[in-house]
Amino acid sequence: MSQASSSRVFHRHLRNQPPIAVGGQGVYLRDAEGREYIDASGGAAVSCLGHGHPDVIAAMHAQIDKLAYAHTGFFSSEVAEALAEQLIRTTPAESGLSHVYYVSGGSEAIEAALKMARQYFVEIGQPQRRRFIARRQSYHGNTLGALAIGGNQWRRAQFEPLLIDVTHVSPCYAYRDQQPQESEQAYGQRLAQELEATILEHGADSIIAFVAETIGGATAGVITPVAGYFKAIREVCDRYGILLILDEVMCGMGRTGTLHAWEQEGVAPDIQTIAKGLGGGYQPIGAVLAGKHIVDAMNAGSGFFHHGHTYLAHPTACAAALAVQQVIERDDLLAQVRDRGRYLMQQLNERFANHPFVGDVRGRGLFVGIELVADKATKAPFDPRFAVHAGVKREAMARGLACYPAMGTIDGKHGDHIMLAPPFVINEAEIDQVVDRLEGAILAAVRPAIG
Repeated sequence: MSQASSSRVFHRHLRNQPPIAVGGQGVYLRDAEGREYIDASGGAAVSCLGHGHPDVIAAMHAQIDKLAYAHTGFFSSEVAEALAEQLIRTTPAESGLSHVYYVSGGSEAIEAALKMARQYFVEIGQPQRRRFIARRQSYHGNTLGALAIGGNQWRRAQFEPLLIDVTHVSPCYAYRDQQPQESEQAYGQRLAQELEATILEHGADSIIAFVAETIGGATAGVITPVAGYFKAIREVCDRYGILLILDEVMCGMGRTGTLHAWEQEGVAPDIQTIAKGLGGGYQPIGAVLAGKHIVDAMNAGSGFFHHGHTYLAHPTACAAALAVQQVIERDDLLAQVRDRGRYLMQQLNERFANHPFVGDVRGRGLFVGIELVADKATKAPFDPRFAVHAGVKREAMARGLACYPAMGTIDGKHGDHIMLAPPFVINEAEIDQVVDRLEGAILAAVRPAIG
């Protein structure tokens, strides 16, 4: 009997039994065999405070002793109200975001945001709006609505018959798509013009929203917007009365050095999704931040959001998230993210600037993508049959490093990248270890691909 078949867990990869995690402290995880790993991706950009933070654990214990669960069809809870106050207070007032709708994760947050946007237009008398526009090579979750909005063909392919019809436009992917003589401003304007042309092609009064990750996450390897891109996008949306939904499930809640990544773009969304860094992995929680105009329209109309889940605003999850957010604020961890992020980027650039198989190092704060290439000059990717991303993961784990490699960076099939999203509490010595171990893993992983 194989190791995989001995487990009754329906694992992601049924032929491989992953190590059993038994403990964690700070940036480290430990498995049942006693091996220790630096959690350099925070799982999937989740563990912003690392593992075993005493303040978060104490808050969860206190909440369980007081009230573990109450259904939101009957009750709110003190901790849900307190967390909402914390989130809105720490969000720039000029954004207009005024209310928090709780869910249990990122995919649920996207589903709620899509339904919220559709209902908004029904409430204001524009029920003909039925179409969403999103970006190719985006990732918004794995439930059917979120998968439809997402633009990753590899994830969508076998479920295509079940997905709603969504129009996808180009991502802001400067490393591959910005022309040699094109300025950032001109590139951003070109993408905004593509969005506008797409809106007009379908009819402006048929579009509900444009949905985008403020900084592209796991699918495209942390692609950052060029200067002026989101301002141009916001202007197009406003011109045609279309909502802007920003997905910050992965890049938000401090990951890029500001609480919300959009703060660095000079725009604000009508609706925003958050999740991973909200609760830091201590409990499953996500949320939708809604603009005041969205809430006011529903309040003046039906007064009821036609949506809901059993575990909305789960008190224990809210207690964990509130503690996480209070620690981030109390310990000034956003400044630390910016400082450690600069150091991480400096170390990566020094190590990989001339590396023959690293095409691009990009990101903000403690959210970094490394795109691997077979040829640095031409940017040609490795042949997918070599599965370089899988080799990097395997070799990194063997060296005591958990990072987030993925494939299909360019089009869902071609391209390999690595995502790093370490806990905000990582120190410089630990960053040095991450870079050392990652370099060894990359060299070992590409060896079969280069003969």
